[in-house]
Amino acid sequence: MAIDEPDMLDRARATVQERAELPGMSLMEHLEELRKRLLHAILYLLGGCIIAGCFIKYLTAFIQKPLTNIGLKMTLVHPTDAINFDIKTALVCGCIIASPFILYQVWLFISPGMYANEKKYVWPFMSATVTLFLAGAWFGYRYVLPGAMVVLVTKFGSNFNHMIGIEEYTSFFLSLILGLGITFELPILIFFLSLFGIVDAKFLLKHFRYAIMAIFLIAACICPDPSPTGMCLFASPMLVLYFLGVAIAYYVHPNRRNRKKEATGATA
Repeated sequence: MAIDEPDMLDRARATVQERAELPGMSLMEHLEELRKRLLHAILYLLGGCIIAGCFIKYLTAFIQKPLTNIGLKMTLVHPTDAINFDIKTALVCGCIIASPFILYQVWLFISPGMYANEKKYVWPFMSATVTLFLAGAWFGYRYVLPGAMVVLVTKFGSNFNHMIGIEEYTSFFLSLILGLGITFELPILIFFLSLFGIVDAKFLLKHFRYAIMAIFLIAACICPDPSPTGMCLFASPMLVLYFLGVAIAYYVHPNRRNRKKEATGATA
């Protein structure tokens, strides 16, 4: 793997230099565009937080459900825990609600540094990003979190009194749900690395052993069931996503697009 690292870094540097040389906006125009996109993103985030705040009662019940399923509720430890919980919940859920609009602002900012044929990926990129994040969050909420509550609280914690504070539970909840949501974005990361020519399908397949090792390490950390079967169950979706990323890398890599273009030109 070490032999290929310099070549990968050289490709990344060449890609950055090539994009920098594309005709586009001046530095001041870039800064003005950045300010504009940040302002729009903040407005969308505020709108999402307001919508989430209107449904805070239902969101509280939704977040507590893995606890109520085992007969428990979050415990108010500090007088400000309840209001802090409402603010944090509205902020995180508002960010999720506004995420498609925020992602579109990100795309509008980076699109001047992309070629015309690359800009056609905007809608697939946005759709896949939101879908994969929600799929990861759902997987964590539906399988990982309930399993963690059963194993950690009712099994390992059976000999103790249960007093699960609001702050501790929400931190655990968000780290697990958001962590899995971000983990499921692996194909999107591979998509951009391949689109810019930094990695290709051959490179990913050649080093799939290291990817499998990393995936199983992540699965071992998030899986509530310490058995090998449980770890394999949680590693399986990430393995599928990695090989999906390999297929994406093959499809969008510049070398394949150039060969296709040359073949079309030769046929014509």
